[in-house]
Amino acid sequence: MLRELVSRNVIRFRVPLSIESSHLLARASGSLELSNNRSLHTSSCSCGLFWESSPKGEYRDQKKYHEEIGRKQRENLWGLKDGLKDLRDGVAQWTEEWKEQIREAQIVCEGDHDKAWTFENPEKLKHWTTICDSDHNEGFSRCDLTISPTGKGLFHGFVNTTAPKDGRVKNAGFCAMASERPMMSFGRKSYHDWSQYTHLTMRIRGDGRSYIINIGQAGYYDIMWNDVYHYVLFTRGGPYWQKVKIPFSKFIFGSKGRIQDNQIAILLNRVSNFQIAAGKVDGPFCLEIDYIGLENDNTIQEEFAYEMYRIPKFIANV
Repeated sequence: MLRELVSRNVIRFRVPLSIESSHLLARASGSLELSNNRSLHTSSCSCGLFWESSPKGEYRDQKKYHEEIGRKQRENLWGLKDGLKDLRDGVAQWTEEWKEQIREAQIVCEGDHDKAWTFENPEKLKHWTTICDSDHNEGFSRCDLTISPTGKGLFHGFVNTTAPKDGRVKNAGFCAMASERPMMSFGRKSYHDWSQYTHLTMRIRGDGRSYIINIGQAGYYDIMWNDVYHYVLFTRGGPYWQKVKIPFSKFIFGSKGRIQDNQIAILLNRVSNFQIAAGKVDGPFCLEIDYIGLENDNTIQEEFAYEMYRIPKFIANV
């Protein structure tokens, strides 16, 4: 009876369906006609609402992407050509990892300062990549990371907030430089461990703009791929260098550019990458960076600077 009513389009749903009811009705008719003429499928892969195949899935033509992956696999005989080379490199890297673990672990003392990244030569820049909206045909901004005349890293470009007239993109104006994610042997993803440090330090020379510092905390599941901690970097402009010292407790938790209601302190042993993004203001920008470092300063005992109270149910973020 239910199959007949649904197939005749007699039953039309104007309220959200629960998972159980959607599975029951979809089993009766295959797919359902909703009031806005969209089909309801039991598979989340069909609509892309609850599952993402890639952290960059929103910027890819999924059909074209999977066809390209299949073509590369066939050309490579499903990995047989490069398999022995990857195995040799993986074993060598795995051996070095064990040697590093056997060595005495580094102990960071009060007042210690270590440089995480420097930019004195082009070889150091290979660990970084630049990203802008024009890379995905979603804007007209551009940026680059080069060596400055003084031998430092120079992040420069032009921010353009004009959105393309394609009827799809509504906001534009994005430029950022991002570090690569640390990798272990055999292609295993790893993390930076900053748990013995309390502050982020930088030596920069800016143009008076505001920048956004993003510390990635990408997790295993797709819902945590875009977990990021943010803080604003203010630059003075002018010819003088500026030293920046920011407590990790000041970074605020967000995901996909949205500040989250439930705030949690940053996990310093799970840092997946580091990013600096230019402020969303039209015009050129230029940020010269000497180094990005870490410092242990126990004079500040603050664990987290923002409220961590539990929000009552059915109020927000449930």
